[in-house]
Amino acid sequence: MATYNVIEIGDDVLRAKAATVRRFDARLHRMLDDMADTMYDYDGVGLAAPQIGVSKRIVVIDVGDGLLELVNPEITEMHGNKLGVEGCLSVPEQQGYVYRAQKVHVKAQDRFGEPFEFDAEDLFARACQHEIDHLSGVLYVDKLASPSKQEIAALEAEEE
Repeated sequence: MATYNVIEIGDDVLRAKAATVRRFDARLHRMLDDMADTMYDYDGVGLAAPQIGVSKRIVVIDVGDGLLELVNPEITEMHGNKLGVEGCLSVPEQQGYVYRAQKVHVKAQDRFGEPFEFDAEDLFARACQHEIDHLSGVLYVDKLASPSKQEIAALEAEEE
């Protein structure tokens, strides 16, 4: 397998709306494999195709429960609101506080074009929202929050 270089903030591809995938062929399968290798090589938990310079609706995620490949994903339901710390492979060596839905319902297709749906919560939900945002040209830095000291303390206590 191969790894890609991750595109960093400032590149126009990160701000473009990604195109729908219509071909579910060997080329897509190779890209999904290489995206996973790239994500693991960079020690990430998710990677969207625009981050490798490809403006297509493709995402890979692994928050520790195994690799998930999402083609043409969309979030159809969101519940709750939770503060968390985020970083991004395309915004190296930075982190910030972002509010995200605590639970989401996602519809997508697999590498063969077969539709599937799932529910995600907590870190998994955050990763889904973060990566799917990339497909609309949105970076986490666009959603930075200014939480109160009490909210930060509560978040840190929860993480301990």
